[in-house]
Amino acid sequence: MGTTMHTTATRTEPAALPAASLLQLIWLASPALPVGGFSYSEGLESAIEVAGIDSEGAVAHWLLDQLHITQARGDMAVIAQAVGAWRRGDRAQVRALNDWVLHTRETSELRLQAEQMGRSLAEWLRNQHQDDEEKMSAVRHLAALPPTYPVAFALAASTTQASVRDVLLAYAFGWAENMVQAALKSMQLGQSAGQRILARLADAIPAAADHAIGLADSERQAFSPMLAILSSQHEVQYSRLFRS
Repeated sequence: MGTTMHTTATRTEPAALPAASLLQLIWLASPALPVGGFSYSEGLESAIEVAGIDSEGAVAHWLLDQLHITQARGDMAVIAQAVGAWRRGDRAQVRALNDWVLHTRETSELRLQAEQMGRSLAEWLRNQHQDDEEKMSAVRHLAALPPTYPVAFALAASTTQASVRDVLLAYAFGWAENMVQAALKSMQLGQSAGQRILARLADAIPAAADHAIGLADSERQAFSPMLAILSSQHEVQYSRLFRS
């Protein structure tokens, strides 16, 4: 009589992110975070007005381009390096990354957004960590830079046990959700259309995060001339809902 042997392959599952860290990332990505992100469209309002962004498909293509061209190559790449710098206590690199963000904002509106949201997030962190002197030291350093939003976000996320990739996924989804809401407020799109756009962005975010992580300092860039033109036009747009 034969004997049948069954073997079970052992699968190694990735370690689960601790609940406190996961909730902190969700919190940071939430539109309810009081940093004023809802008041900016990052050129989308101007694109809708003058560049023919007039349908669900056009909005989706526009935002996917922004994800890959401006976010993955710029702000997300900064966050990827800034998280590590904050965790190592490398404040010289933190300052260098913050300066890069300030120096590469091509219009006054885009710089205003980076600065205002950075200050607001620094103040939120100050309120969160009043009883932790080590964290407060980092917050004081951030506030003195003055802070930009990507560098402030990196500090907020660096206190969790999340990987850099998880931090970028949270950041990018928060950005995507805010941009979709800006589109819904600026043109005749329904909630279902907004959810379809958000689904397309969510599908693309992991690859954008991986690209950002792989960029060296010399490869980071903020070259997006059409966005700069549209942002400049938005400064004098006759009727507008958003600050950028």
